Amino acid sequence: MAVARPALIEGVRPAGVFTRHDIHGDTVLDCDVVVVGSGAGGAPVAAELAEAGFDVLVVEEGSYYQTRDFTADTSAMVRQLYRDGGATMALGNPPILFQEGRAVGGSTVINGGMSWRTPDDILERWCKDGLDVSSKSLEPYFERVEKRMNVAPMDDDAIGRDNWLLKKGADAKGWEIIGNLRNQTHCVGSNRCAFGCPTGAKQSSLVSYIPRALHYGARVYANVKVESITLHGKRATGVVGHVSLPNGGRGPSVTVRAKLVVAACGAIHTPALLVRSGLSSRSGQLGGNLSLHPNVKCVAIFDENVTGWKGAHQAFQVREFADEGIGTFAAINLPPSVIAMSLPHRGAQLGALMDQYNHMVLAGMLVEDSTTGRVRTIKGRPQAFYQLTKRDTQVMQRGLSLLSELLFAAGAKRILLPFHNAQELANADEARRLLDQPIPPSSWEVVTVHMMGTARMGVDRTQAVTDQFGMMHDVDRLLVADASLFPTPIRVNPMETIMALATRAAGHVIDNARRYLS
Repeated sequence: MAVARPALIEGVRPAGVFTRHDIHGDTVLDCDVVVVGSGAGGAPVAAELAEAGFDVLVVEEGSYYQTRDFTADTSAMVRQLYRDGGATMALGNPPILFQEGRAVGGSTVINGGMSWRTPDDILERWCKDGLDVSSKSLEPYFERVEKRMNVAPMDDDAIGRDNWLLKKGADAKGWEIIGNLRNQTHCVGSNRCAFGCPTGAKQSSLVSYIPRALHYGARVYANVKVESITLHGKRATGVVGHVSLPNGGRGPSVTVRAKLVVAACGAIHTPALLVRSGLSSRSGQLGGNLSLHPNVKCVAIFDENVTGWKGAHQAFQVREFADEGIGTFAAINLPPSVIAMSLPHRGAQLGALMDQYNHMVLAGMLVEDSTTGRVRTIKGRPQAFYQLTKRDTQVMQRGLSLLSELLFAAGAKRILLPFHNAQELANADEARRLLDQPIPPSSWEVVTVHMMGTARMGVDRTQAVTDQFGMMHDVDRLLVADASLFPTPIRVNPMETIMALATRAAGHVIDNARRYLS
């Protein structure tokens, strides 16, 4: 059983945090529960089980950082905090760029902090498939997560001009717009959410759940890449991996022996871990059912000085068209280097555009996808495949037209569109004419940060990879605790749903400790 420890500091790291510098040879560790991944799923499971008195060990491929390590050097932060420097693709027409965090705290370190409960209609859809996940049954878990992360509306003085312009446009159109709930404590509006919060205001897993887990005796091993889950027959018994060196090389081996294994690597890497371990699902769904919430963005240029680098990331969301599959509109200004990379322009033309950076509003929308893709494991590495449907392309086209109308209503003078041919709009009439002709998928520049569904939960083991708590149907003592569990996309930012389901799963383990931890 774990013993609670005070939050003491050993040098520059909290007690209980170990990195590659602490592992000098092949290592074997023992614990009750090993959690692979430390993001929105892994960290809550670790904290809840450690608080209940179990010996928990968290293994994370990325490095351990503290708030003081997050600087204004955007390129350095992307290299350090993002998997593959943020340049990972789901292959298809068009290819879709997606980002994942790789650090203690996972993608919660680099997300915008939007904290939304799963929409009731999504939960009702899941309940029809036999899952006990009604809004009423999940209420205590949402409440617990919101308390742990301090989910709250933004202070007005932290909201930047770009977001007020989004609201101005929505109000002018008479469209529903709501203030974002975010996991933050008096955010100062530095707009560095996606590159590690430099003030600690954003309550990512790194500064909320991980310290709680450490206080109750959990250990965190950073810079350890897990290769596979060890098995005894059909029972998970631990994990094996190695220290990940700064140059990408392999360091000493690390073996963890445990009574329960938790896979919380995200919807791309959890199925790959399971496949590398020789596991499969009779449902055929392992790696399948991939949803992405395809995102498209545009850049609006205003006469006024917007200074979009000031203010919180996404203070408002427009939800007017949710019933059409258009999840949200939001203003998401990013540093100049990131916006420059996202524009289709080059050379002097790009330079002239970036001279107007302080007059730009970067806005985006997401689609509740109607199709699914697949993650395949090729030579041990995951590769996502995803093909936009005609329906989703049409929804994106309508959403972009509506978003452009909103921005013109807010006072935009021109809008740069997310197409390879660098198309621009000059007024609202041109925005409406976007719907006149279909835009082929190959023309779009699509991105996402919401990967879901590749180890879906369900009561029927012939249709799902795990049960409704995330326990794998075909393997004992193996829990999945991340967005892989989602049966469908959820239309909103997934972080709070992941955390609520993880908290629920931890409670299930605690209530059935004799079964899972004896």
